Amino acid sequence: MHTKQQKVAILLPYLLLFFAVWTAYTILLKPWLTAHISSVWLSSFVRSGILKNLVWTLPAYCLLKKFADDAVVKPQELFRLNRSCLPWLTAFALFAIYLLVGAYRLHGGLHIQPTFGIDSVITVLFVGITEEMVFRGWLLNVTYSDQHKWLAIGANAVLFLMIHFPKWIMDGAFISNFTSLGFVCLLVLSVIFSLSFLKTKNLLLPIGLHMFWDLLMFLFY
Repeated sequence: MHTKQQKVAILLPYLLLFFAVWTAYTILLKPWLTAHISSVWLSSFVRSGILKNLVWTLPAYCLLKKFADDAVVKPQELFRLNRSCLPWLTAFALFAIYLLVGAYRLHGGLHIQPTFGIDSVITVLFVGITEEMVFRGWLLNVTYSDQHKWLAIGANAVLFLMIHFPKWIMDGAFISNFTSLGFVCLLVLSVIFSLSFLKTKNLLLPIGLHMFWDLLMFLFY
């Protein structure tokens, strides 16, 4: 087991480096890749499949292995389905109802967006894996304690929100996401993903929920 000071000594530099690298990637490297790779799906695969896994998944998993004794769910148990997942399957239905009703009201019907394509599918697949590995599989996994349950979940939700800031800035949507209270949705989703992970001791469920939400967003929004 590692002491609190030892964990802080790893977590703080990790978070600073992680956010700095991802901000630089989003603002500088991502536009360059988009401009220089003509194939849309290949560009998406390089960005989401290769680079995001190198920056997100690989370091997070290596650090989780290092802190395995402190983790709520051990690395070898992250992807084991169990019966505790079954009640959470209703979350997929609730996500579908919420988003489909919202899309119907917004667009006057359910219409698949013309921008949806193979690049969207690639993004959906890898975003769910990479983001859940970092925020639930690694960060929440080693900072959670029963004594400070909601503090860990809340801090995780804020960090999950913050990782979206660089994209919002690039899209010119940073202010509007706060004035419209759109940021609240990300906080709520993070709490749902965190609770599903903690209750089932399994990362596949939050990954699946994350992918399902993103898929419906790409399809109808």
